[in-house]
Amino acid sequence: MTTIPQNNLNDLLENLVKTMIQEKLELIMKEEMNQFLQVEQQSEIRNSRNGYYERTLDTRYGKIEELKVPRDRKGNFQTQLFEPYQRRDGWLEEAVIHMYKGGMSTRDVARFIEGMFGTQYSPTTISNITSTVLEDVQRWQERPLEKRYSVIYLDGFYFNLKRDTVDSEVVYLVMGINEQGYRHILGFYIGGKESANGWREVLGDLKRRGATEVLLGVFDGLIGLEDAFKEAYPKADVQHCVVHKVRNTFPKIRVKDKMEFLNDLKTIYNAPDLELAKACFDTVKAKWGKMYPKEIESWETNLPTLLTFYKYPAMIKNAIYTSNPIERTNKEFRKRLRPMNSLTNVEAAEKIIYLDTIAHNERWGNRVITGFNDPETREALSLLFENRYPTIPNPESKEKEELK
Repeated sequence: MTTIPQNNLNDLLENLVKTMIQEKLELIMKEEMNQFLQVEQQSEIRNSRNGYYERTLDTRYGKIEELKVPRDRKGNFQTQLFEPYQRRDGWLEEAVIHMYKGGMSTRDVARFIEGMFGTQYSPTTISNITSTVLEDVQRWQERPLEKRYSVIYLDGFYFNLKRDTVDSEVVYLVMGINEQGYRHILGFYIGGKESANGWREVLGDLKRRGATEVLLGVFDGLIGLEDAFKEAYPKADVQHCVVHKVRNTFPKIRVKDKMEFLNDLKTIYNAPDLELAKACFDTVKAKWGKMYPKEIESWETNLPTLLTFYKYPAMIKNAIYTSNPIERTNKEFRKRLRPMNSLTNVEAAEKIIYLDTIAHNERWGNRVITGFNDPETREALSLLFENRYPTIPNPESKEKEELK
């Protein structure tokens, strides 16, 4: 029995697949031509076949060198399988976008394609291919949002962007947990330095797109952000991130006191209820107030918004007392952008962040966040919504009820 070498076997299989694909494509085009000529005859247009011409077509299964494309005498026939001057079936463009999404730069993608297929693509060409994503970005940024969100997280991160010169600019990121407990990135906004006015515009856009009823906003202590949030959602609560507060306090404590001080702070936000949390703060204040007066005063000033989570069901505490969920996402985005040193324009940044955002939403969009699937928690949140945003009865419906 003769053994075929592996390389020869691979070549044989590849040729068989390409031959089969070519036969199927030519069969489809012949049927297309039959249908086309039938329509022509019904329109009383005298037309007929005029042989075929040969062309090449790159497919994911390899290059078909002599694909026979039928033609008619009047030159009106066009197959729906590909455009007149198309030399690929679309798979390569799709692969480019996936490689770009996976973290490869336009230059890396160009080198990869040249090495694999012998086709020379410039970084500019790769950029043009990925620019088709910008249409999706615009549609996504303008899509309507749900009316109700139990929680909205706000946070920004910086990356290097080149305009005339390279400078660090902010990405405003918004994440929300809807009434059913699913978490999504709702929007991202690029440009400038993080500010309360910047957030005011972001929050205005959320409302314009339909997110009008919010229970809780979770974010850090950026000056003016709380005021901007309350302007947009006056009926919502504010939860300042406890982890941020601890992190900001920690460097100001002497090394010998750090662990003891930290453990004492934990008694405040790990207390069983709000009254005990306040009592624990009083204990911490009595113990450390003279040694660290400014730090304790800062905690006391911010205590109401640091302990807001006690007003909500205990089952969702881990999801709302800190902005860690959005911080982790920002960390992933920064990691994705960092190898590029600086992006050449806003559109390049939008493409990358959008693709990562879609991947994040696909990953998390069908998972109910821990605690939000608890029946008692759902009922409690539903009651909070009804109390803060009562349903206004329709006057016409009320009149019909009275008539009955």
